[in-house]
Amino acid sequence: MKVFKFGGASVNSVERIKQIAEILLLYKDEKKLVVISAMGKTTNALEKVAGAFFRGEKEEALELFNHIKNQHITTAKYLLITHYNATFEQLSHLFTEAEWTLHDTPVKDYDYYYDQIVCLGELLSTTIISAYLNEKGVANTWIDVRDIIRTDDSFREAAVDWDITSENVQRLIVPLFEKNDMVITQGFLGATDENESTTLGREGSDYTAAVFANLLQADSATIWKDVEGVMNADPKVFDNAMLIDELNYDEVIEMAYYGAQVIHPKTVRPLQNKNIPLYVKCFLDPSLPGTVIHNKVLKHLPPIIVVKNNQVLLHLHSNDFSFIGVGKLLRLYQIFVEYKVRPGLIQAGAVSLMACIDERDDRTERLATEAAAIFDVQVEKGLTLLTIRHYTPEVVEELTAGKSIVLRQQTKDTLQMLIK
Repeated sequence: MKVFKFGGASVNSVERIKQIAEILLLYKDEKKLVVISAMGKTTNALEKVAGAFFRGEKEEALELFNHIKNQHITTAKYLLITHYNATFEQLSHLFTEAEWTLHDTPVKDYDYYYDQIVCLGELLSTTIISAYLNEKGVANTWIDVRDIIRTDDSFREAAVDWDITSENVQRLIVPLFEKNDMVITQGFLGATDENESTTLGREGSDYTAAVFANLLQADSATIWKDVEGVMNADPKVFDNAMLIDELNYDEVIEMAYYGAQVIHPKTVRPLQNKNIPLYVKCFLDPSLPGTVIHNKVLKHLPPIIVVKNNQVLLHLHSNDFSFIGVGKLLRLYQIFVEYKVRPGLIQAGAVSLMACIDERDDRTERLATEAAAIFDVQVEKGLTLLTIRHYTPEVVEELTAGKSIVLRQQTKDTLQMLIK
């Protein structure tokens, strides 16, 4: 059993959807559960629909939604011949599901309506792609993941109920493999016990794949991307970025913690718990080896570089010249939690503390104002946080040449510098 996940970039055009069929044919003799995201920028478009609806701009919401409908119908027309009519009927049912919400008047929180509307993207994409694959002889069974993954009602950040989800997998997913070797479903989504749609938060589709890999005792999970694999730096920023062919789960968690756009830690944990290897491969060229992530101990990794721009340094000084004790630190961390801020770097002294955070619109100013109740606060903006895992003197010198280092923190494996 293999679990595959294809992200939005891999299904953002007719040509790329056809490429998925070619990839799946490479594994035609193996059982596969395939998780697919919404097409291209569909999620962003649906977010605009949700925003207009919640603001009470019903006509604008319906107009924006109509554009999304037409895009998916057009894609279905390009891809399908014999399966078009049945697929159009299935799409129409999904459109109607969303339109019922859009014709209503919002009486609940925004996050609730966000999930009811944005969930449509994955349902539309998988409906079309499943039909296309069946038409091309790549037999598969489509299933609505909301019937499988049970969650709580923390809309937009729903937590999976593992016990009920496991029962649903055994009862509803496993028997499907008696008919076909492939099941297609959606990432990012779940449902409450009241059948209300939920979404799983950041990197929810990767997480969905990991949940299924765990519960199906899969041999491996594979995330298909439009890059060679996991790189040691952002190739859009560093021309000499190189592929890392092998990583372990702890290293990936460290990279994500420092801001690298790799695998989210919540995706790692279900795989790590069952010792299931994760492959990151390129759907543009499936012959490339990609990156394998596992539990093995690794040595001699190359320097891994993470750059985060638009950083703010909070200079916090005790306002009564006393030591910064547990009480003040506790209140400061409560403020961070309230504003959903995770400092990327903290350095403390006897009467002062510096914390580096992402700059986020007016949230930074509001956070600083609240912290001013217990500290004298100064805010320094326009900084860059540079993190180097497995640093070498040569790499440090190259990356800091001509830069002013505002703050530096160093361990055996990791060097962090706030620069301007």
